[in-house]
Order: sequence, then C-alpha cells, then structure tokens
Amino acid sequence: MGGVVVADRVPNVRFDRFRLDAQDRRLTCDGVPVELNARYFDALALLVREPGALVSKDRFLAEVWRGVPVTDEALTQCIKTLRRALGDQAGDPRFIETVPKHGYRFIAPVVAGGDEPTNTSENRPNLDVRNVLLLGGAGTIGGGLAGLVGGILYGFGGATEPLAPAMGAASVLLVLVCLSILAGLIGGAGVGFGIAAAELARSRRWPWSALGGALGGLVVGALAKLLGLDAFTLLLGQSPGAITGGGEGALLGGAVGLAAWLARPDRLGRNVTLGALFGGLAGVAITALGGRLMGGSLDLLATNFPASRLRLDQIGQLFGEQGFGPLTQAVTGGIEGLLFGAFLVAAMHLARRGLVGPS
Repeated sequence: MGGVVVADRVPNVRFDRFRLDAQDRRLTCDGVPVELNARYFDALALLVREPGALVSKDRFLAEVWRGVPVTDEALTQCIKTLRRALGDQAGDPRFIETVPKHGYRFIAPVVAGGDEPTNTSENRPNLDVRNVLLLGGAGTIGGGLAGLVGGILYGFGGATEPLAPAMGAASVLLVLVCLSILAGLIGGAGVGFGIAAAELARSRRWPWSALGGALGGLVVGALAKLLGLDAFTLLLGQSPGAITGGGEGALLGGAVGLAAWLARPDRLGRNVTLGALFGGLAGVAITALGGRLMGGSLDLLATNFPASRLRLDQIGQLFGEQGFGPLTQAVTGGIEGLLFGAFLVAAMHLARRGLVGPS
C-alpha cells in the first residue's frame, strides 16, 4: 500500500502524551493504543513528519491517497477523525491547525524517539489515580447539581403551605433541597468513581464504563438503603421499607455508564443528550419494575409517617392522579434519571478536557 511509504519515512516520535511508532504502525496515548485506520494513520504521519510546515491538499492526495480521486470531504473527514482521536478541535487547535484554502499544519512540539514517560511502571499508576480522582470527583459534583435541581422541584411540589408569608413551607423546601443534594452527591460519587475506575481498562470495544457505573450505583445504593433503614428504625422505631436501593442504583448507574462509553471527546451537546436520554429511560424503567427513586421514596416516607407535613399529592394531580400514583412515579423517575445522567456526563466531559485537551 502506497501510504506505508509515508509512515515508514517517519521516525518514532512523541508529542504531548502520544507516541507514533512507524515500525509497528501504532499511535498510543500514555501507552494505550489509539485506533486509526491505515489511511488516517498515514495522514497523521505525513503531518508529524514535518511539524510546523504546511501540508497542502495536493500532498495528501499524492502521498497518502497516491493519486486515487477523492473529494474534499474525504480529507475533511480524515482531519476530523484525527482531531477526535487526539482530543483536538478546529477552533482552538493544539495539534492540527487548519490553513484555510491551503491545507493543514501540525503545530505541537515533536520529539524523536523514546518511550512516553507516562508509560513507565513508576509514573503510570500515578496518572491513573489522578484520572480516577478527577473524573470521579466531577461525577460527584454532577450528581450534586442534579440533586439541587430535583430538590427544588420537589420542594415546591411538596410544600403544603405557600412559601410566603409562612416560613414552614420554606423550611420544607430547604430540607428537601439539602436531602436531594446529599442523595445526588452520594449517587454521583458511586457512579462517577465506578465509571472512572472502569475506564482504566482503556478499551473502547467493551462498555466497561457501563459495568463500572452499575457496580458503583449498586454499592452506594445498597449501603445508603441499609444505613437509612437502620437509622429510621433506631430513631423512630420503624422504617419506611422499599426506598431507593442497590437495584435502582445499578440500573441507573449502568445506563449513565453506557452513555459515558458512547460519549465523544469533541461533542459536549451530544454527550449530554446521551446522558439525559439513557438516564431518563433508566428512571422510567426503574419505576416500571417496581423500584423507587427520590420522589417515590419521599412519598413512601410521607405515607409511613402520617404526622409528616410533606405531601406530594399535588404533583400527582398534575397527571390526573390521586396521590403519587404510577404515572406520576414514572414521569418523575424519568425526570430524575434525565437530570442525573445529563449533569453527571456533562461534568465528566468537562473534567476530561483537562486530561486530553479541549473538546
């Protein structure tokens, strides 16, 4: 194949966290293979071979496509794919700069030979731990933000008195917001750190993020339910029963983890949409299977403790139900899952920008 000639003339080089190995025809990031087809590998090799120099469209056609007739769109798609693989973007390039109407230029510093420092046994674990902490922490924050929004919605819906002038309803709002934020932080931590830890597998072929999110959600959900029921029994002499637990956490965490696996480094809007979609579907599925998320658990608490001033019946009335019925649970569960998935995926996406460059 003619393109091999291009790559063979490029020595083994390093740039940023990447290494291009001409002999093995491999591109790696921190020692982890980055998948590129042969043609796109040759195009990157051509750019890297002459860092800082303009590579025209004609040169791409002559040295990569070897004169095979292709449209401008083929080259554009090639560069888009390379940028996606490198975590780069056209508007703020770190690696590949567009020279309008002329071609492209590789602008990152290139160092010949040697292995990546981050691929050593001494440095690699530290990098992995940093990644897990950063991404898991971002997931925790995302879960807390989802809890904030959900708490405000339930606070206004569950206040049994007007917010003014009576202060009782405002207290209900504040308590529900705080409880929802706490639940969101706990859930976000479990799912976020689960996804981040699973991504150490460094494989895009298998949805390890979905497995990590499911396991993280399962663990924190089960622990939170166990401790919550024990606390109610200890303090009040009875427990509310089937509040949110490990099963709900596993299903929601797995769905959000799948969205994270499908995410792309250069598509914030797409990634948030995937998180919202998968999270929302999981929320509806949880209620359809008899599980409960935050709204269902709050209604269960209010039902089991008649002296409580919390009532969510007015939310059910919006859907033509008396009380917090099945339809209300399905809709609120979908909204909760949507918020959780969207905020968590968005937060982790933004955190990745600090690891792989602008997206």
